[in-house]
Amino acid sequence: MKTLVYFAVIAAYLISLSYAEEDVEKAFSSNEIDKDVIKPLPKQKLQIHYPKTKQIVNLGNELTPKNVREVPEVTYESDPKAFYTLSMSDPDAPSRKNPTHREFQHWLVVNIPGSDLSKGEVLNEYVGSGPPKNTGLHRYIFLLFKQPGKVDFKETKHSKTDGNRGNFSVKKFAEKYNLGNAVAGNFFQAQYDDSVPELHKQFKGRA
Repeated sequence: MKTLVYFAVIAAYLISLSYAEEDVEKAFSSNEIDKDVIKPLPKQKLQIHYPKTKQIVNLGNELTPKNVREVPEVTYESDPKAFYTLSMSDPDAPSRKNPTHREFQHWLVVNIPGSDLSKGEVLNEYVGSGPPKNTGLHRYIFLLFKQPGKVDFKETKHSKTDGNRGNFSVKKFAEKYNLGNAVAGNFFQAQYDDSVPELHKQFKGRA
């Protein structure tokens, strides 16, 4: 049974690789990410999956918070001599109807050499989705930027127990450090489940 599940996940992953540029832009646009987060929209699709729970991020599919608690694996085509920035944020904090904390920053890694995330500089440690109860679906958006070179980022770092991550703008961040347009992206959606209270308990402070 486990073998069948494994092959099903691999098959879904291979299918996800076949998305054309217009599919990525269309998915982002139809979910109003160009309106609420950033534009122009990325053309390439980041490949993102959660190894432990075998979940794949696929242009707005719904995943449960309990299945995205661990740091995902992210792959993309890169220039091995270049540096990249990877961001994950939620523009729907505390809700899409009332996003007063837009954007909540879930993950931010900079100065990634090529596609080796393990050697990047972590500004904000990864925190999985934790949408409050009765706030509907939230969008969790991953964006990749190709840096103009290695950058000295003057930003406050946030550990996974630090919940003061609200009112971030990936657009303003990119402009501040001359990162240019996002070269790739992906996103999923999630709503409250019974794992969220446990996630919130890890925060020492919340924005």
